[in-house]
Amino acid sequence: MKLSRSALRAALIAAPLTLAAAGFSIGAVPSAPTKSSKMPVVPANTLEVADSLSSAFRNVASHVLPSVVAIENRPDSTWQSAQDQSKGGAFEGSNPFKGTPFEEMFRERGGTTPRRGPNQSPPSHGGIGSGVIIDSAGVVLTNNHVVAGGGKVIVKTQDGREFIATEVLTDPSTDIAVVKFDGDSNLVAASIGDSDQMEVGDWVVALGQPFGLESTVTAGIVSAKNRGIGITDRENFIQTDAAINPGNSGGPLVNLRGEVIGINTAIHSQGGGNNGVGFAVPSNLAQWVSNQLVSTGRVQRSYLGVSIQPVSYELGTQLGVAPKSGVAVTSVFPDTPAAKSGLKPGDVITKFGGISVTTPQQLQLAVERSPMGESLTVNIVRDGQAMELNYLPETVPGDFGAVATKASVQEGVKLKSLGLEISSLSQEVAKQLGLQDQSGVVITSVQNDSAAQSAGLEPGLVIVQVNRQDVSTVEEFEKMVAADDDGSILLLVRNGQGSRFVIINQ
Repeated sequence: MKLSRSALRAALIAAPLTLAAAGFSIGAVPSAPTKSSKMPVVPANTLEVADSLSSAFRNVASHVLPSVVAIENRPDSTWQSAQDQSKGGAFEGSNPFKGTPFEEMFRERGGTTPRRGPNQSPPSHGGIGSGVIIDSAGVVLTNNHVVAGGGKVIVKTQDGREFIATEVLTDPSTDIAVVKFDGDSNLVAASIGDSDQMEVGDWVVALGQPFGLESTVTAGIVSAKNRGIGITDRENFIQTDAAINPGNSGGPLVNLRGEVIGINTAIHSQGGGNNGVGFAVPSNLAQWVSNQLVSTGRVQRSYLGVSIQPVSYELGTQLGVAPKSGVAVTSVFPDTPAAKSGLKPGDVITKFGGISVTTPQQLQLAVERSPMGESLTVNIVRDGQAMELNYLPETVPGDFGAVATKASVQEGVKLKSLGLEISSLSQEVAKQLGLQDQSGVVITSVQNDSAAQSAGLEPGLVIVQVNRQDVSTVEEFEKMVAADDDGSILLLVRNGQGSRFVIINQ
């Protein structure tokens, strides 16, 4: 189709308008799009969450730091001289935990302070740790190992004041101590929270004086609960990954409400610094100990009078309970609250005073905190049946739990299938083992690489039960073992230190 001259002219005039409408410019190079300078790097909702968490940490720090103190232990000259002579100087001595995973526990006093670097000046004698004020009248909660060793204890507050301790009360069993001094109304006491309400994954903040750096705050989460790591007699630690370093000992571990839920006590470290594994005494235990120290000067504990052990998968199968569902009773001592309540070896304690217990540490701490004069319910499983018993607390006698020495035992009857050699338990041997009036058979030898050795049996142990049946002679033992048809034998063994169940496979 041919266009007329007038139509062609009209089309050429309209073309630039059409291109312009499409976003093109005749005779010009298109320009690159520009970014808005106000565009946020992080989405607004993400920033809001982060700002809220930052605000929570700031509030915790500002609220709790006035209650955190530095504690300096200045040993007297006599004590320090003895330390220097025995350890080769205050910072060159041996750590009592040397060779264990917890060698770098917070023992900042003489001999266990962190190694100093090449550009650091030599530190002064004595030790330094942290603490938290729990009463403005002058009461500080800290660790026993921070103030141990004697000498003058100095409390340094956030505002720069120093107080000399008038009294230091300690409980080495939990590594908790109370430092008392003449306080005033200007001191700020921290709030104590309920450590039982903390769960794994909850945010926590650690405060203290790590490496002598005042008013340091670190954050993390609760990594685990009910930890027993073998550094004190009474353990139920909260594990956290909040950075804890030498000098934090005795300082508070707090929740995001600003409540103290633990007292920082130990770390797992190969080099002395934070490796993300720290431990704190739960506030409920620390407060129970401190209340008694303040009111009476000592800690009074109740006792049950049993030997116990955890319920493993194998033991649970033998006792008819789920693994880790309670604590197995391996022996009941005569004339104790346990005997009076009707507990028997082989019972599995699932609850004590309404509190579920799954580890020996939990049961021990629950028993010890039992109020005198108040009867408590003990829930057990016996031979697969649930039962309830009543427990009336009594104060633990001073000589309870004395360790007896092992006796020398004579050659006995060999059981090749188990790799054991056993003998009758005479009165003389029983007395030497600290097991007077005990019946059973005594292990005289254990063969290397045998089933008995694999089960942890050793000479000097007394076998008192086979598959939940009492045994008193070698002949009875041999018959019971021969009658076992599933190849897995449950033994109850005992020595002067206590009893435990052992599973041995033929």
